Amino acid sequence: MALQGIEVEGVIIKEYPPKEGVSKSSGNPWKMQEFVIQTREAYPRTCLFNVFGADRLEQFNLHQGDTVHVWLDINAHAWQDRYFNDIRAFRVDHIDPNAVNTGAQPTQAASTLGSAPAAAAPQQDPFAAGAGSDASNDLPF
Repeated sequence: MALQGIEVEGVIIKEYPPKEGVSKSSGNPWKMQEFVIQTREAYPRTCLFNVFGADRLEQFNLHQGDTVHVWLDINAHAWQDRYFNDIRAFRVDHIDPNAVNTGAQPTQAASTLGSAPAAAAPQQDPFAAGAGSDASNDLPF
């Protein structure tokens, strides 16, 4: 079973300075940067993740305040008999902050053929006396 990536949508609330170095094993230069994303929910969650590689940093172009959809890959690495999570972004889509889902239900659009939408049937209050025709649904609360 393979662990699939996790998708997170939110706002970048912290951008750390990039880190650079040279690999001891290959001698190739490397660059990475860490970011913190916060979800836009009633109870927001935060997640620290990194982007590895100068090419990906340039491609993703992440900055504090950006609203983004991020695909994350999670992997743990052992060091001195302890494990540490590595959460790395492998795809980023920028989102227009004005188009972010606010939790409101979408309205039904009119048909593309130009006909007017059907009139909505009047809704019956399910808690009104005698509203249900099934006596087994008569709950005491």
